[in-house]
Amino acid sequence: MRQSVRVALAVALCAVSSATAIAQDTRSTGSGQAYPNKPIRLIVAFPPGGSTDIIGRLVGQKLGERLGQQLVIDNRGGAGGTIGTEIAARANPDGYTLTMGTTSTHVIAAGVYSKLKYDPIKDFAPLTLVASTPYLLVVHPGVKAKTLKEFVALVKSQPGKLNFASAGTGSTTQLAMEMLKIAAGIDIVHVPYSGNGPAGTATMGGQVQALFGSMPAVLPHAKAGRLRPLAVGTATRSPSLPDVPTVAESGYSGYEASLWLGFFAPKGTPVPILNRLHGELVKIAQSPEMKDQFERNGASGVTNSPAELSKLVQAEIDKYKNVIKAAGIKLQ
Repeated sequence: MRQSVRVALAVALCAVSSATAIAQDTRSTGSGQAYPNKPIRLIVAFPPGGSTDIIGRLVGQKLGERLGQQLVIDNRGGAGGTIGTEIAARANPDGYTLTMGTTSTHVIAAGVYSKLKYDPIKDFAPLTLVASTPYLLVVHPGVKAKTLKEFVALVKSQPGKLNFASAGTGSTTQLAMEMLKIAAGIDIVHVPYSGNGPAGTATMGGQVQALFGSMPAVLPHAKAGRLRPLAVGTATRSPSLPDVPTVAESGYSGYEASLWLGFFAPKGTPVPILNRLHGELVKIAQSPEMKDQFERNGASGVTNSPAELSKLVQAEIDKYKNVIKAAGIKLQ
């Protein structure tokens, strides 16, 4: 009898010990230390004021709260987001450096830069998407066009005379306009900036006439009348601007341009940390509070698994190759 009790007690203790070890493993760095035990850096590869920065700050604040540590935004803009993304790729894979990856940094850059210093697939551990947002074609209020049809006619009447801003050469904001140029057969000159924020400022100031910007960056200015919205790039109208038609319904069937935003860690980050970050980010993006915040900024919350995000990156790289080739964009 005593022998049976000892065996049962030993089994129970072993079970408790195993459960405790599993629980600790999900919160450890792999070296036995609790994760996180210091502030976490979130690299945003664009300047303040752009969509990546806006969404990164919204989600980053909540992630820091859920992890019980400060999350510090590190804006490293330039070269279409590739400078900051390279820094993230080379960071120590310990869970204390993350980055907001986008269609620009993880898709377009792979097709535009012949000597890109990071591999969007091999150098990162994908965590999850958190949001997607339409591209919105806006013009300076002084431009004599109130519809996309009028804008196309205006550009065609002055080929090579009007300018459009972008968040950088090879950014998705440039590709959105390049796709329209091909579809409409227009000649408008590209002026690259270091992010959506500076590009929007230049358009509002009249230095350039147009911008195909991501919704969170340009929506407040469109609603305030500082920019005039002409069309959205998604297949359906945006709930944020229900009276603004899509490019497709304005005469260019099949046109679609949007921006996705997701979280990535450097490749080699311990799996228990990746699992915890994925779980926390999904909960944040799916929360009613965050969904409301996204909608106010013209974005939609969306999540997926790390494997699904990896497949999305590869599929989008393949999709945009033809657009990049047709636009003749190639950088070192």
